[in-house]
Amino acid sequence: MTTLAPNPDPTDLADPPAVGPAPAGLRPAQLAWRRFRRDRVGIAAGCVVALFFVAGLGAPLFANLYGKDPYTTYGQNQHGLLNEFGFPIAPNGGMSGDYWLGLEPGLGRDVLTQLLYGIRTSLLISLAVVAIVTVLGVVIGVTAGYLGGRTDFLVGRLIDVMLSFPATLFFIAFTPVVTSLLTNPGEQMSPLLRGTIIVAVLSAFGWASVARLLRGQVLSLRTREYVEAARVLGASPMRVVLRELLPNLVTPILVSASMAVPAYVTTEAALSYLGVGMVEPTPDWGRMLLKGAEVYRTDITYMCVPGITMLVFVVAFNLLGDSVRDALDPKSDR
Repeated sequence: MTTLAPNPDPTDLADPPAVGPAPAGLRPAQLAWRRFRRDRVGIAAGCVVALFFVAGLGAPLFANLYGKDPYTTYGQNQHGLLNEFGFPIAPNGGMSGDYWLGLEPGLGRDVLTQLLYGIRTSLLISLAVVAIVTVLGVVIGVTAGYLGGRTDFLVGRLIDVMLSFPATLFFIAFTPVVTSLLTNPGEQMSPLLRGTIIVAVLSAFGWASVARLLRGQVLSLRTREYVEAARVLGASPMRVVLRELLPNLVTPILVSASMAVPAYVTTEAALSYLGVGMVEPTPDWGRMLLKGAEVYRTDITYMCVPGITMLVFVVAFNLLGDSVRDALDPKSDR
């Protein structure tokens, strides 16, 4: 007599679960990188941002390979590029095999090299400002939050005063004042000095927001058990700050810096657009937009090129900042 075998348990037929490395054994930086790699939007945004950095910092090399520079007036030096009104004859702003993004109306300079050097100008200024405001914000905010008492009260009121200023208005007002103090009447200021002034003015009014953020973080961290334990064991205040507090402030510092870079890029371009930033003949996005606003009825291309470029950069950097924040935040579910 044949007996039927009992139906197998479906769970017995399932493949055993793959055993992988325990995420808990990874360092925080490795965990953050694993989380960031799973974010396709963040990876794409990071590639776009990296492309902008390479294009900006390598602008002289690319211009040399391209065979053009942002200062030569090709349209005035070569016949048949501009019409009698100073506008490119070729369609789409003069785009051709020789001038990939066209020519600047009026002077006839190459748009592609102007754009590359403009990326370089905006990035160098914004990165310098972000570095300065981050250092100042960390030092002032951590000091106020850790010491507390009267120091925290005075620094807190100073931060409130700085944040109450209309920043854009003060940028516009203070930049010409500082410029006039450092140059003689009628003297032409070098691009390096003008850029230094812009960095100084933006930094003077930009550190307060970073300091306020970190002050609040330190106020919540200084009463934690591990900080109290370090104090009980006789650790000096400097050691407590460097070994216990700062490692826990890396996430807000990185997120704040990543969000600040596109903000300062647009601020620098706005100052140049308003005439108190970089001026001729220094290539700059804001100056290109100013020229484009003057000729957009006849040549909309010259205004669209820097405008679209800036839009792509700001959106990509903001998306990258969001992805970095999500990767560093252990409570995120992404």
